[in-house]
Formats: sequence, C-alpha cells, structure tokens
Amino acid sequence: MRPLDFERPLYDLLEKIRELEIHPSLKGKVEELRKQAEELRKEIYDNLTRWQVVQIARHPDRLKAKDYIGAILEDFVELHGDRLYADDPAIISGVGRIAGRSVVIIAQEKGDTTKEKIRRNFGMPHPEGYRKAMRMMELAQKYRMPVITLVDTPGAYPGIGAEERGQFSAIAYSIKKMLSVRTPTLSYIIGEGGSGGALAIAVADRVFALQYSIYSVISPEGAASILFRDASRAPEAAEALKITARDLLELGIVDGIVEEPLGGNHWNPDAMLETMKNHIVEQLDDLTAIPIDELMEKRFQKYRRMGLVSR
Repeated sequence: MRPLDFERPLYDLLEKIRELEIHPSLKGKVEELRKQAEELRKEIYDNLTRWQVVQIARHPDRLKAKDYIGAILEDFVELHGDRLYADDPAIISGVGRIAGRSVVIIAQEKGDTTKEKIRRNFGMPHPEGYRKAMRMMELAQKYRMPVITLVDTPGAYPGIGAEERGQFSAIAYSIKKMLSVRTPTLSYIIGEGGSGGALAIAVADRVFALQYSIYSVISPEGAASILFRDASRAPEAAEALKITARDLLELGIVDGIVEEPLGGNHWNPDAMLETMKNHIVEQLDDLTAIPIDELMEKRFQKYRRMGLVSR
C-alpha cells in the first residue's frame, strides 16, 4: 500500500517487522515490534485531524464502487447511456441481486489506473451521467426494485461542454427524481462526497457514511482558495467545514456510520466488503417492510428538517 505522510512511522515499523520475521531466532523481538505497531496504529488513527481523514477518503488504494459491486451483487448487468446524448463512464449503473433481492445500483467510479481514471473522468460525472442515473431510478420504480447509490466524487465535472449540455439542470432534476421516486432508496458515501455532484444521487431514504469518508459542499482546497486566497490552508478549511462522518452524524446529515477496519478499508478490503453487504441487506430488509406511502412521507419530512434553525 502507498503510505500517507502521517502514516510513515507505522509503515517503517511494519517494514522492519517484515525484515526480521524471516529469522526464527528473532521471534521474540518480532512479537514485541508487532505490539508496538498495533499501539502506534491505534494512536495514529484515534487522533486523526479532519484533513488526515480527507487524505484517507482519497487514498488511491481505497475500495472503489466497482469493488463493492463485484463483491456484493450477483448477476450484475450494467446498463449504459442516457438515451439522449451518450454514456458516462464516471457513473456505473445497472441491475443485480443481493441476498436474492433484485436491486438497481447507481455508483460513481473514479478508476484505479491512470488510463481508467482518465476514461472515468476521475469520477466527475457529466450531465449524461446524471440523466443515466435518473433513467435507472425510473426503471427501479417501474419494476419496484430498491435503489442503492454509492457516492465517490470530487464533484460534477465543471467543463464548458458539461455546462453547455445542462449540468446544473441535470443535477437539480436528479435530486428531484430521488425525492419523488416511489421505491426504497439507500445511499452510501464510500469515499469523497463533493458538492452537488454527490448530492444528485444521495437524496435517499437513508444515507450512510463510511467511517473515513467525507461529504461537503466544497473541497477543503476550494474553500481555502475562496476564503483565505490560499489553497495551502486546506487543512484549516477542513476543520471549519466539518466534513467527516462523525461531523455529518452530529449535524443530522447522515443516518449512521459504517465502521471500517482501523485506518481505512484498504487495510482489510475483505472485511469491509463483508460489512457492507451485511449492512445493505439489513437496511433493505427494513426499508422494504415500510409501506411506500409512509416511506415517501418519511423521506419528505427528513429533508424538510435539514437546515432548520430554531429561533
């Protein structure tokens, strides 16, 4: 794995352990170092700043949407295009089954390799991506399938072509569609939830944030550039923005936090995938048991309460 700056002491210690464990005579020393590594790991990750959480949320080895789809969904069939302009690789959508239940999945994908990142536009959707998402929501409603969305984007693509094709309206109508679609909806912030580009597919009945994910109206770098005229003050902006999963839960923006392996899901991907599958099944069992009219009313009231300031 590729270490972040604040993780370097831990990685150096783990590397030392790997060098010594091949020598049987040093077994006692290795055990002692392993205990030190666990203590150091806990000390580092129990005292993260918000900016350090941002770095983990963006970690190149962090699980991507396609990892969850491949491990959790059975018989997944990807559906392409918005039937208006083109297909947008930044959003993966399709139909699959989880625990025997058919579901529609809409997920933002950043990509792994440089070539794939470019093809997927680094997870920044164009208008056709959001229109594809809306098409999938309509399909879900027609066949009474729950919708699951996986959010991981720096934000919607701000290029000239995207704006010419109606980026602002695509986001707005996608939010409207999520509020009005008559089927259970479930959303997970799996990495980086950036601005309206994330919100467009995150207005769900229940929204959960992974422990080391972030969700914000603007990136720390963007906020620092605007407020302080200095992007290097991003760590300061991150503290002010309150963008971590714990902040979001306290502010009532998300409904819960999905625990990750200590330090992030890239430390133990298999455990994270199992946790996510169990969590999704549990939530779908609960949501699908609620009558649709009652579910729609709960959704309406949930978002009416957000941002309410008592006088």
